[in-house]
Amino acid sequence: MPHLSFSTFALNIRQKVVLGLVISLLGLGLLGSISYYHLVQIDQALRLAEVVDDLNNHVLEVRRYEKNYLLYANPDDARETLDYIRKALDLVERIQPENGPAATSNDGQEAFARLRTELLKYRENFLVLDPRPAHKEGSSLRELGKDLVATAQRIVTTQRELILRSVSTLKTQLLLSICSFLGMGGLVAWFVGRKIVHALNLIERATVEIVQGRFAPLPVPIARDETRAVVVAFNHMIEELDKRQNQLLQEKKLASLGVLTSGIAHQLNNPLNNISTSCQILKEEVDEGGDPEFAKRMLGNIHGEVLRSRDIVKGLLEFSRTSDFLLKPTALADLMERSVNLVSSDLHPGLDIVREVPADLVLPLDAQRMQEAFLNLLLNAIQAIGEGEGRITVSAAAEPEAGQAVVRFTDTGAGIPPEALGRIFDPFYTTKEVGRGTGLGLSIVFGIVKKHGGTVNVESTPGAGATFTLRLPLAPKEPVA
Repeated sequence: MPHLSFSTFALNIRQKVVLGLVISLLGLGLLGSISYYHLVQIDQALRLAEVVDDLNNHVLEVRRYEKNYLLYANPDDARETLDYIRKALDLVERIQPENGPAATSNDGQEAFARLRTELLKYRENFLVLDPRPAHKEGSSLRELGKDLVATAQRIVTTQRELILRSVSTLKTQLLLSICSFLGMGGLVAWFVGRKIVHALNLIERATVEIVQGRFAPLPVPIARDETRAVVVAFNHMIEELDKRQNQLLQEKKLASLGVLTSGIAHQLNNPLNNISTSCQILKEEVDEGGDPEFAKRMLGNIHGEVLRSRDIVKGLLEFSRTSDFLLKPTALADLMERSVNLVSSDLHPGLDIVREVPADLVLPLDAQRMQEAFLNLLLNAIQAIGEGEGRITVSAAAEPEAGQAVVRFTDTGAGIPPEALGRIFDPFYTTKEVGRGTGLGLSIVFGIVKKHGGTVNVESTPGAGATFTLRLPLAPKEPVA
């Protein structure tokens, strides 16, 4: 049988958790790198936008001083115009090598190149400009100025669009990343719920079944992973527990045999003494040539006592024999009678067992195991009553509407304390004095009744005795032809 320790299971799960953390960290690192790249682009674009705004302002100043020079022919306006042209050219020269394509689009780069060409051409035309109205150079210069302003405005617009696109791309990327991580988290939660929590729930339910005395194996998952190995190992544990439970039952029966030995010896002594006495009388009658009818009656008595002895030994052997669990139609009254006979030697004067079991009540039972349960309940009642006077009432009745038979063991003993009622069927729990009980009898009764598909509970009032109620399934009705 394959075996996997829980430490190995934890190790494998830990490896998967570490792998998941590594993948998550790599994903976070990739996301951080992409986000940082976009943020750097936005930072460069914003810095460039400031320079572009300055460039646009310089172009506008060039046009303003151009108009003043054409209107007033003031040499100072001409110098200011040339100075702003120089400043604009310096900005264009500085922008292109420092920022390049990382901060501007291809259209922006072409616009910068065109603006530089237009600035140089404008400066050449301005240097040969004659401001007098009779000359036509002023009109051609104004056309160049309009183109210059249009190009500068186009650069400003392009740069703003680049910034907006970068911001939109970053927002989209962050939204997709959040959705991806939420999806990954949902997938991990589904995996954990399917593979681990489901397996743990199975084990929890199986544990409850074990506590109730049922040792049914868990269904083994198809997937070959840690959960499958744990379920296989748990089933192995259930199998071993079932073996130990059967060994425990056998040991308890042997312990019960020790309690019954003295009573069995007493029960066998009575028929043996009767047989011995009858044999002596019969021998005397034969020697004296006695009455044949009297001798025949003596032989009948001897035969009856032999049968009685055989039944006692047979009941003892059946009780101690180990056999597979097998349900057969069993007359409850006969089974109860055999159980009472086995404990009759433990009855002291003043203690009676009253039987109220219908003779026609037949149940599907494993007779050997159910007899063991009855013996434990009878011995428990005898010990509860003690040396004083008392009565044990065993009653049974069928409840066809519920599909059950109800069997009750009622004694007039000391009763069970309220705080002990919840634990009375726990293994090794006993309210008896040290050395008078193992705490296994009622737990074995619980397991046997559960294995028959029934239930057992107890009601007790301290000082007024206790009643153990067994509910066992009736045989299923045969369908009407």
